[in-house]
Amino acid sequence: MIRETLELSSRMKKKEWFMVGAFMQLVRFGWQQALSCVFPVVIFASLALTQVIPLPFLPRYDWLLIICLIMQWWMLRSGLETRDELKVITLFHLIGLALEIFKVHMGSWSYPEEGYSKIFEVPLYSGFMYASVASYLCQAWRRLNVELIDWPPFWAVVSLAAAIYLNFFTHHYWIDIRWWLSALVIILFWKSWVNYEVGGIQYRMPIALSFMLIGFFIWVAENIATFFGAWEYPNQTEAWSLVHLGKVSSWLLLVIVSFLIVATLKRVKGNGSIKPNNKIAIHK
Repeated sequence: MIRETLELSSRMKKKEWFMVGAFMQLVRFGWQQALSCVFPVVIFASLALTQVIPLPFLPRYDWLLIICLIMQWWMLRSGLETRDELKVITLFHLIGLALEIFKVHMGSWSYPEEGYSKIFEVPLYSGFMYASVASYLCQAWRRLNVELIDWPPFWAVVSLAAAIYLNFFTHHYWIDIRWWLSALVIILFWKSWVNYEVGGIQYRMPIALSFMLIGFFIWVAENIATFFGAWEYPNQTEAWSLVHLGKVSSWLLLVIVSFLIVATLKRVKGNGSIKPNNKIAIHK
């Protein structure tokens, strides 16, 4: 009887320690994610504050651009971002701005407020919203020591990323092939995994699942952004409403493009090394 009681007590203590350890790992993971999200958080906070507190001298969109530029300078100056990461972020800014100009022209959404820093009805700060996604990916990659396993061939990754990006433009004139592209993503990355490290312990996750999770949370962020007037969809001109769930697929594909570009640029830069069993480690 005493022996059974001691064994039960030992099992309960092990379970308690496991729960405490799991909670601490979750806290560590959350902290690393929070550090990686500094740029997006500043953008959302700025959207909220400038919506509530009118700023003098300049229109709201221009103040948002100034805040983003100052934030970008501070992140580089403080060492939160490296120069190589700044290059990637700048590329995303240009890619995002080109997409914004086209989508606004086609009436997909609009920026109804005034601003001196608008080009073809698109405020320049909008490019930083895409750049903030790249900032998150670059920093999370570095902080979590991300490794890619069974990564597809270079030509296949580049071709798929280009096709996904081009479909954002061509579906206005031709058929929308996003679901075909989504199927190709599943096929191409079926065997691919992402390894990441938290508190010295390695974890792994299917690449496709990581795409879906990031895409979903960006859709949540999009709802917050439209609520604070970052931009408007046609169904939000009279009153704010939830962004249609169908937009999750668009953000999912955009996240995939972002992830593929970051991964490809890191490998081209020479920071990637091929390990046995087709394992690709991408370092700082």
